[in-house]
Amino acid sequence: MDIALGTIPFGTSVGMDETFAILDRYHEAGGTRIDTANNYPFWVEGCSGDESELAVGAWLAARGTRDEMVISTKVGARPTVPGDVTLDSAEGLTAEVIAKGVEGSLQRLGTDRIDVYWAHVDDRDTPLEETLGAFDAVVRAGKARAIGASNMAAWRLERARNVSAGHGWTPYSYLQLRHTYLRPRPGSRPAESGHRLVNDDTLDYLAAEPGITLWAYNTLMFGAYTREDRPIPDIYHHPGTTRRLAALREVAGELGATPNQVVLAWLIGGGVVPIVGVSTMEQLEEAIGGARLTLDAELRARLDAIC
Repeated sequence: MDIALGTIPFGTSVGMDETFAILDRYHEAGGTRIDTANNYPFWVEGCSGDESELAVGAWLAARGTRDEMVISTKVGARPTVPGDVTLDSAEGLTAEVIAKGVEGSLQRLGTDRIDVYWAHVDDRDTPLEETLGAFDAVVRAGKARAIGASNMAAWRLERARNVSAGHGWTPYSYLQLRHTYLRPRPGSRPAESGHRLVNDDTLDYLAAEPGITLWAYNTLMFGAYTREDRPIPDIYHHPGTTRRLAALREVAGELGATPNQVVLAWLIGGGVVPIVGVSTMEQLEEAIGGARLTLDAELRARLDAIC
């Protein structure tokens, strides 16, 4: 199944019994990718940021499924000031942080390796050589199998990959950005600190670099496609959104699917791995349906044609 399961609320707002049930169903449906981080959900009162990794690790240990799963976790955005719920005190991507961070994640996840280890947010204060050398050391030690860049501009990703190539180091082969069917206004920024959006330059770069896989987060916009209590984010307020929503709902009606499912199918059909965060079994079942939905060439062309 070509979706990754987002795990931010696991072990906190989603209790352990429900967490296990969701992970069991995802695994049963053929899902293999689990996405977490070493700081989820630090911004919630009373949370340290350990909770999501600990919940995932508990499930892996209880079910014995480690070798069947692709475990994705991140380093670099854990706060260094107690009580900080912003990224103002983010730990960054120094060699020391990466070396210490991987050990903490391995311990919480109860595993000896991470399948995709991400730089959570770009750190422009630390030289790329230091960051990438540290990630390469983690891979050479067998503690990670591949590395990815999250919330990084295309030009920075290209520069980072050139640095790695010049030193014979492991390159970033994954990119994680915020992406969905709706297109944001040019130049707009999301309200959420640290989020970086896919843009046309990103897509153009990825088309020319087939060795990089895009994982997309916030794919369903916190439920805004289908829930009246979840407004469309401000960055999508422009006439094109009205046209895209109409096309999306039209296609969904023809297929007997939900708009959320069509969005997921559209992303997957474009070679993107959507990360879907769920907190209920109903949300997971809808996502599974989206992963199994196929858009033919005519439907995809109709969706793509709307500006």
